[in-house]
Parts: sequence; structure tokens; C-alpha cells
Amino acid sequence: MIERELISQRMKEYQIQDFIGKNLKNVGHSHTRLQKTPLGEKIVIYTARPGLVVGRSGENIARLTRALKKEFGLENPQIEVSEVEDINLDAQIVAEKISSSLERFGSNRFKGVMHRAMEDTMASGALGIEIVLSGKVPSARARSWRVFSGYLKKCGDIALTQVKRAYMIAKLKSGVIGIKVSIVPPDISLPDSLKIKKEEKEELKKEAGEKAQEPKKEEGKQEPEEKDNVQKEKPKKAGIKKSAKKESKKSGDKAKKNE
Repeated sequence: MIERELISQRMKEYQIQDFIGKNLKNVGHSHTRLQKTPLGEKIVIYTARPGLVVGRSGENIARLTRALKKEFGLENPQIEVSEVEDINLDAQIVAEKISSSLERFGSNRFKGVMHRAMEDTMASGALGIEIVLSGKVPSARARSWRVFSGYLKKCGDIALTQVKRAYMIAKLKSGVIGIKVSIVPPDISLPDSLKIKKEEKEELKKEAGEKAQEPKKEEGKQEPEEKDNVQKEKPKKAGIKKSAKKESKKSGDKAKKNE
């Protein structure tokens, strides 16, 4: 019974989020969160343009509240609008911008639209981005176009939980174009990223300095030993020369006596 209640609750939350997303088109809608309170259900809508979501004197909010009560039977839905900090790091908003620009200018400038969105996202500090367009762009035959930049995880738990993904469609005269955006946010902690602490850096520098000084000290010690050896060898050579002179003198005196 508990499992069925949890599944039905999740299904209801998903349907509410999908309903709000369909009603809030071209207003920079990012995502929706549902929270249960003692007074009723609290719905937080994250958007890039809070003014368009609220409307004049709250007309859009009142209309959305009535629709939620009618469709899902909510007793007292409290809608709160929150602004997104950086729109270029939100995959849903980036996909919506690409969709609106394609519907406005057509498929002739699709490469410029993709590259501009990619450059804006990377300039905001994202670690990586990938944009894929699929459909009849620009010819009558369907194909896929892909642009990417930076570092993007394709597999693992981080690719499923941390990478922001969004899917949108753009309705053109040639047909429907699918848009897929994947963004790696800057505040993500990757398992293969290494950071060396300052203390370890200083220890490594000290060890490298000591190793560099050791051979210099040994070379300095060897030089005076070589000089001493040279000085010690000099008198030996002089003694050899003197003994040779004495022997030559003795041989000269013997020769004179024999004469």
C-alpha cells in the first residue's frame, strides 16, 4: 500500500510539473518543485522572467491556480516564483532560447544559434556543454548536427545525477526539430579531479631543493682533495730529479778516475 501511494504521488507531481511547463512557454521556465505544507501544496516555479510568469497584477498566477485546482483537485495551491541566478547554466532555458530563435529566424542560421549558445554557456563558467539538433536541417532530409566544448561526462553516476539535461522541440515549416542540451555545471565535484594542498607543495619544493644542493656540496669537497694530491706529488717528482742528478755526478767522477 505504501509503495502504491508513493508511486501515485510521484506520478501526480510529474503531471503537475508537465502541466505547468506546457502553460509557461517562452517565459524562460526552468523547472518546478512541489513541497507539502500544513496549509496545502507549495509550488515553486524557477524562471528567468518572473514578471511574465506573474503577469499584470498577478493575472497569470491566478489563472494558473484555478487551472491546477480544476485539473488535479488541489485544495489550496500556493505558487511562488523564483528567479534563476544564471540563465546560461540552465539547460532548459538554453534549449528554450535555441528553440525560440529557430522558430523566429528559421533553419538558415542554426549553426550561428548553436555556437552562440555554446559560447555564452562556457563564458559563464561551465565545465562543458553539448548541443544536438536533429531533424530536417537545413535540407529536406533529416540528419543530426552536434557542437560541443569543454569536458562532458557520458557515463557513471555523475552523468545521471549531476549533468543537467533538457529536451525541446522547435516547430518549423520543414517539420519538427529536436533539441538536446547537456551542461556540466562549474560547482560539480568530479572523481578524477585532483587538488594538491599548499603544505604538500612546499614539502615537494623543499625536497627538490635539497636534492639539487647535495651534488654541489660533494663537488666542492672533491676539489681541495685533488689539489692536495697534486701538491704531495710535486716533491716526489723533485726528489726523483735530485737523485738522478746525483747518479749522473757519480758516474762522471768514476769516468774521470778511470782516465
